[in-house]
Amino acid sequence: MTQETTRPGEAPAVLFVCSKNGGKSQLAAGLMNQLAGGAVTVYSAGTKPGKSLNPQAVESLAELGVDITGEHPKPLTDAVLDAVDVVVVLGTEAKVEPRDGTRFEVWETDEPSERGIEGMERMRLVRDDIKARVQKLNAELTGK
Repeated sequence: MTQETTRPGEAPAVLFVCSKNGGKSQLAAGLMNQLAGGAVTVYSAGTKPGKSLNPQAVESLAELGVDITGEHPKPLTDAVLDAVDVVVVLGTEAKVEPRDGTRFEVWETDEPSERGIEGMERMRLVRDDIKARVQKLNAELTGK
């Protein structure tokens, strides 16, 4: 099932949102950029952007050949919300109001810290959970 975009002839656009835009939404954006290879326009933002990226998120993506070192936390804006076809909220901390005509999903991502798993082991589990979801979304958006 492919998603019809609101802008015929243009790549579908997706926005990944979390609270700080330093970890989960950056993971999802980096993974989607790598997977889609330009077939999807990718944005990420935070409802309460932090000051920097989570170093473990950056490292966990680097392990897969994804470089997000030039990224930084960005605020969620109406302009970005208006520009996208799909909004994906990662986790339950960030609160975003769905918009008419925009596909809206909340991904309640794996939280290994609830099982006592911390550090890089935690981040790899979070990354792999998000990666599986990004692969499915990419297939829906691009038909690949």
